[in-house]
Amino acid sequence: MNAQLPGSTLLDLVAVMDRLRSPGGCPWDAQQTHVSLLPYLVEESYEVVDAVENGTREELRDELGDVLLQVVFHARVAQEDPEQPFDIDDVAAALVAKLERRHPHVFAGEAVAEDLQAGWDAIKATEKRRDSVLDGIPLQLPALARTDKVLGRLQRNGLDAPAEPEAGLTEERVGTELLALVRRARAAGVDPEAALRRATRALEVDARRAEDAAR
Repeated sequence: MNAQLPGSTLLDLVAVMDRLRSPGGCPWDAQQTHVSLLPYLVEESYEVVDAVENGTREELRDELGDVLLQVVFHARVAQEDPEQPFDIDDVAAALVAKLERRHPHVFAGEAVAEDLQAGWDAIKATEKRRDSVLDGIPLQLPALARTDKVLGRLQRNGLDAPAEPEAGLTEERVGTELLALVRRARAAGVDPEAALRRATRALEVDARRAEDAAR
């Protein structure tokens, strides 16, 4: 194998995963399902975040490898589905098609949109036949990350007025204020994660009603 060809070592990874999953391979690997692997995918993703924020380049490389393993593992499990099988090549082909479709200014000769994010949202809505701009935001996201995602979608589509920029509001200050709010919530016996989820759900209900009324 030509190791100098970018991506060539991925073929070795696919071959190793196939051997682990096949008869005569690893009993633990052979027993895994999409569901049983989910905790590892979530954990490895957070470990990448930690490596980016606090780790070394070597640690980041290793953690990215662990996430890649989860992708290859899931694809190998999917290959065995009796009704709707797909493999790692199908995953890669779908991703290539998606990237090309979502970057018409690169692959289709179109002009660069003034608002690339809004353009991507419009393409996603067409691809997935979404009824709401909020469709597709995972419910499993941590509350704060999900709230930020919801607000971003709503504000880009004119369904929520963005706050006026506050002078002197730094990352450190935001962190300090959030920490203080969590401390107050704990003192009051309030689960801050659950409270934020409920508030965000209420915001989503109002936004979906506004969308329905506009239609």
